[in-house]
Amino acid sequence: MDEQDRAARMSSARDHVDQLAALDVAAVALTFVDTSGITRVKGVPLAAFERAAGWGVGATPVFDAFGMDDSIAATPIANPAGDLRLIPDTGALVALAGQPGWAWAPADRWTQQGEEHPGCARLLAARQLRRLEQTGAVAKAAFEVEWVLYRAEEADPVPATTGPAYGMTRLMEVSDFAVDLLRALARQGVAVQQFHPEYAPGQFELSVAPESPVAAADTAVLVRSTIRAVAARHGMAVSFAPSVAAGGVGNGGHLHLSFARAGRNLFSDGDRRFGLSETAEAFIAGVLRRLPALLAIGAPSVASYQRLLPSHWAGVYTCWGLENREAPLRLVTGSTGEHDQTANIELKCIDQSANPYLILAATLACGLAGIEENATLPEPVQVDPAALGDDERAALGIDRLPTDLARSLAAFEADAALTGAFGPELTETVLAVRRAELATFADATPDQIIAATRWRH
Repeated sequence: MDEQDRAARMSSARDHVDQLAALDVAAVALTFVDTSGITRVKGVPLAAFERAAGWGVGATPVFDAFGMDDSIAATPIANPAGDLRLIPDTGALVALAGQPGWAWAPADRWTQQGEEHPGCARLLAARQLRRLEQTGAVAKAAFEVEWVLYRAEEADPVPATTGPAYGMTRLMEVSDFAVDLLRALARQGVAVQQFHPEYAPGQFELSVAPESPVAAADTAVLVRSTIRAVAARHGMAVSFAPSVAAGGVGNGGHLHLSFARAGRNLFSDGDRRFGLSETAEAFIAGVLRRLPALLAIGAPSVASYQRLLPSHWAGVYTCWGLENREAPLRLVTGSTGEHDQTANIELKCIDQSANPYLILAATLACGLAGIEENATLPEPVQVDPAALGDDERAALGIDRLPTDLARSLAAFEADAALTGAFGPELTETVLAVRRAELATFADATPDQIIAATRWRH
């Protein structure tokens, strides 16, 4: 970061301060997401925001080694000496409708010498996006958000609704909360496309419009924070945890991704199967080949593997398919006549214990490796893979994805595309934090894991 960049950031912040003051904003929350998927924050009074935009706010490098339970992994990265700077992105600054008096901005982490911190997930995502853009592609992305709404945050909480899955009754039970949430998101500039009850008791889902990928990760953080804030104002509690009931349907955090070149959607305007272009097929194939390693980033908690069950729409076999909700990679085309606007690939085997910036960066790195390899896809699977016999799955090259975090972590450590994109410092961080969580839950039962993680995400 040079002086010109610093001056531009401070000028942008100065332009926003008066507008925020007129909205009675008193402080700005600067957030980043750590390796364990927890959104961490430092707040500054509005009067201090201009300086923070240029010079940042101090943050210890030890945050890199934080676990979801606030423990600190034993690694040389967790060094109490030294400091980083949280520098807010003023272009993403927004007044929080769900938290009156507060504004929010996602922050990048820089060294005190003005260099990008190698452990900053948001900056990593931006670097991987630039790699994709060098191919001439313009990407769009969106994260789905699923959560369970409870009457209160308790050890044995009761879902806030009793109505059936996807039922109008369930929506009526929390109608005021839903309206306040949608209004808050609209005031924050979030373009919600769908909101509906989901399968598990008390579960809901919200989908937003696609946007530039780093902005999509920002929006995922903002949406989750807003859901939690509005629920609190209604006396309710929220869990985004991957598993909230042993053996039940958990909360996913699906990523939708598409890209275009010269205005043409590469997922609908090609000569490969279902309209895929050569580039889009190679990208999907690169992700498919690396799904076991990708789970260490996208299903990064011990609790994640209680969600990844066959025939639960979680996508637990190495396959892809057209509109197949049991495939971890689901090609979504939309209706005839709108394919150029809607066609995308959905990554289903990930959840919201994942850092959205890390999973975005990892997915782009896997897909870019596929493009470099000129990878091709196997035949699509148009049934539930669990319904096939073992011999049939073996003949089709369909394997079960890792059933625990240790196996995913081993695949990640062995994958040169991912570790190369992440770099040695961040790779070591991921390994250390994940191994620490494995040790924490080594002897835990499913119910104990759920109880320990329900309110962390």
